[in-house]
Amino acid sequence: MAPGKRPNFLIVLADDLGFSDVGSFGGEINTPNVDKLSKNGIRFTDFHAAAACSPSRAMIMTGTDHHIAGLGNLVEWTNVSGQNDPNGTMSTAVQRGMPGYEGYLNERVAALPEVLRDAGYLTLMSGKWHLGLTPERSPRARGFERSFAHLPACSNHFGFEPQLEDADSIPEFMTMSFIALHSEDGEYVRKLPENWYSSNGYGDKMVSYLRDWKEGGDDRPFFGYLPFTAPHWPLQAPQEYIKKYRGVYDDGPDALRAKRLQRLKDLGMVAQDVEPHPVVAEETKQWNEMSAEERANSCRAMECFAGMVECIDANVGKVTDYLEEIGELDNTFICFLSDNGAEGAAYEAYPIVKSTVLQHLQKYYNNHIDNLGNGDSFIWYGPRWAQAATAPSRLYKAYTTEGGVRVPYVMKPPARFAGGFEAGGVTHQFATVMDLAPTILDMAGVAHPAPTYQGREVVPMRGKSMVPYLEKKAESIHDKDFINGWETCGRAACRKGDWKIVFIPKPKGPERWQLYNLARDPGEVHDLAEKEPERLAELVKLWDQYVLETGVVPLSPDLGKWMAAMEEQMPENAWIEYEYWKDGARDDPAKFTREIPRFQRQVKAI
Repeated sequence: MAPGKRPNFLIVLADDLGFSDVGSFGGEINTPNVDKLSKNGIRFTDFHAAAACSPSRAMIMTGTDHHIAGLGNLVEWTNVSGQNDPNGTMSTAVQRGMPGYEGYLNERVAALPEVLRDAGYLTLMSGKWHLGLTPERSPRARGFERSFAHLPACSNHFGFEPQLEDADSIPEFMTMSFIALHSEDGEYVRKLPENWYSSNGYGDKMVSYLRDWKEGGDDRPFFGYLPFTAPHWPLQAPQEYIKKYRGVYDDGPDALRAKRLQRLKDLGMVAQDVEPHPVVAEETKQWNEMSAEERANSCRAMECFAGMVECIDANVGKVTDYLEEIGELDNTFICFLSDNGAEGAAYEAYPIVKSTVLQHLQKYYNNHIDNLGNGDSFIWYGPRWAQAATAPSRLYKAYTTEGGVRVPYVMKPPARFAGGFEAGGVTHQFATVMDLAPTILDMAGVAHPAPTYQGREVVPMRGKSMVPYLEKKAESIHDKDFINGWETCGRAACRKGDWKIVFIPKPKGPERWQLYNLARDPGEVHDLAEKEPERLAELVKLWDQYVLETGVVPLSPDLGKWMAAMEEQMPENAWIEYEYWKDGARDDPAKFTREIPRFQRQVKAI
């Protein structure tokens, strides 16, 4: 490495990966490449994202809170209230068109790739974007020089689309979950490559971009972003990966949970006496209540999930092996993380799914056990397997409990920043995805442009650089009594140091603020709200401040100054710019692209 050479950066992001799924975090899934990063880097046990995917991606790309950056909620959940709250009691209408809920990375932020590009970095992306569907919102428009981007939340990993009979239509719940809509360098991709599988495609494309960089003699350092769509449902993977896990999960999710917890203890990642939160899955059968056929299908779903994770790892290896081959690995910051906790929704229990989706799947997909994992299958694995992966934490994705927001994070710093810690070590430092952008800019020697960028006002980053901690110039990344807030689809939390309040609506919570000491009770088992009313009141006040600072639009009066929806916000399924799922939309995108109304609100200081 030449003296003074600036480091490269590579962020690898998995989609709905659980805390203990990879080997170096206690999992039984074969992940040698992520494990190698762990061996040469440092693992975090108290690293946090948002409770759902696009909010986390917005924070990674900007270093600030997702309610500021335009993804206050998933636009799919704002668009249709029944996807945000299957019980139908918490409408998202009040969020529609509001600042911070645009559904794309808005103009109030400078994106990390924009800042790095302007500072002389080559910026590359391959994988899931989920921060805007139109060319004006694409990765190219936000600073990526080269990009192959999956634009929506999820899709069929093999690119399979059923051919409907004349009178049939795609159920509303599935309209945005089966079409693999991509763009390359800002232009919509008309046809995916032959033999497409998402993780392989993204890994291959990133290697091709890096090869073009190396062989083209480009002397700029690079910033690479490799966000996979796996292991998000539908659970699909090449069979050669799935078949490796035959029989591994035959004892069921409770047995897996116990094994994973023990391995986490053995690795020193949780305390020996940790009390895990009880499994919460009243909408599904317990393992001993299932028939033999139901158990077999459930195990196969978990086998498919494991195959997806191993395939991610193989593609991480493609990229890191190439970097090693060209002599760039040591000078590259690499991190691996998940965008939220494991996905535990029992969609079969959602009214919006029961009414139409299950019949559609039965007619147009083949969910026979021998076909599961193939492109014409469509399954998820449910809350019990998810809570095997989030243990000892409470609940899973979409909840602001630790099971929804605590994620695995591995960081291998570039060589010049690696001297201050023990390779292969574990840290219990609190950090969040908002800390990535400040850390990367610090290592690159680049200042954030706030308060203005390209002639517009932009917000500063809320995250903190990890560099002082890595260089042993600071004892921690955040102050001891740091304050951090979370909110997604009406579930909320606020943390000050070891203390955390959580608001979970019914039926998964009591629909009131609960109080936990995470140092003593990381599983969020023992609610101390009644025993510590003054501390509860202090944290609720801090929550109110978080709402004020970030622009949260509360979905419940318990979460702050609640507003009734305006008449203009009431229409359902009318808040997404590009309706790409409609007939003819991909042939004529402009015809199916609309301008979404944007409103303003006044929030007074506390």
